[in-house]
Amino acid sequence: MVTRNSPRVSFKAQMLQAREEAIIRTVNYLLASKGFEAMTVDEVAADVGIAKASLYKHFPSKEDLAAAAMVSVMHRAQAFLDKLPPDAAPMDNLRTVVAWTMGLKLAGEMPSLPSQNSSLRAALMGNAAYMNGLIEVSDRLGGWIEAAQAQGSLNPKLPAIAVLYTLYARACDPVLEFLKMSELHSDEEIIELVMITCFEGLNARPG
Repeated sequence: MVTRNSPRVSFKAQMLQAREEAIIRTVNYLLASKGFEAMTVDEVAADVGIAKASLYKHFPSKEDLAAAAMVSVMHRAQAFLDKLPPDAAPMDNLRTVVAWTMGLKLAGEMPSLPSQNSSLRAALMGNAAYMNGLIEVSDRLGGWIEAAQAQGSLNPKLPAIAVLYTLYARACDPVLEFLKMSELHSDEEIIELVMITCFEGLNARPG
């Protein structure tokens, strides 16, 4: 609600913001479906319905486009973590976060992570908003991992950093897409299957 003392946002500014949000949504979808290398600036502009020159007024390069989408996802992750119950068990939080990221992946809303030699990776390393978000999310997940290990819920012999990267990898796990293409399981069933292999492993359990 706008009060007398609230700064008014001009119609032009609102339109520019709406356009940027549409651009980021499109880039996010293309990064999720095609990856950074295959995505082109031309198809982003075409999908949004604007001229390429207009697109460059918002984001001067393909790397800037992708970085904005990655920052948006990182902010979304931070908001999701903020909503988790403060008194929940660390292991429950980890499972909830992993299931959420896999849900985004199956819905086509999780950008593929950049490869080691990608120009996008270099751009992200220099993006303060992305790096600050990544550090904050990693610290929170790392704290839950260490707490779960102390409680005996996670294998304490595993380095916490290895567990963290294993959980991050579920957000871009190709198994999700393979199972979805098989059309044998619902998204919810796919998430549960991968959750079992991630948190319980493949060893048979006593009946």
